[in-house]
Amino acid sequence: MNAPVIIPRTLRFNEEEFKRLVAANPDLRMELTAEGELVVMAPTGSEGGNYNAELTIDIGTWNRRTRLGVVFDSSTGFKLPNGAIRSPDTAWVVQARWDELTPQQRRGYAPICPDFVLELVSESDDVENIRTKMQEYIENGCRLGWMIAPRTRQVEIYRPGRAVEVLQSPTSLSGEEVLPGFILNLETVLH
Repeated sequence: MNAPVIIPRTLRFNEEEFKRLVAANPDLRMELTAEGELVVMAPTGSEGGNYNAELTIDIGTWNRRTRLGVVFDSSTGFKLPNGAIRSPDTAWVVQARWDELTPQQRRGYAPICPDFVLELVSESDDVENIRTKMQEYIENGCRLGWMIAPRTRQVEIYRPGRAVEVLQSPTSLSGEEVLPGFILNLETVLH
């Protein structure tokens, strides 16, 4: 019988403790907030996992063609400037910024905020927590973020210095100047 793990909200971890916890529990997906709070994420359901894979493939295919940066999946952690260690569902970093990192920095939680992030709202996600995370990405240097909620068929677009743009049932999204020439077809996810 598996017992639930209860982590008190007041319990805080530093980066080294977080790394040890992750190493001891490789099957868990975890993040660390800037305040040191541990966030344990439930596995994504099959449908959500398929959507996430399709979205990452689309961005990866565009990136292979353009060679403008590096694409990352949901298992990748980034150490943001505020100290949080976050794992967007899909992330992309401009090649020149990635090249500035040392090989050691690339092997661990890269100390860089992605230029682009995508968060797919799954059945187990709290939408307000995802919105807070999207704002955190923007505050830490992200230039474009998409929060896609298949259940409500809604997309929120995050950009620095601008109000969040909310779209209901869009058929596509533009990568704008951040992902030049990229158009994401949303029919697979928001059908």
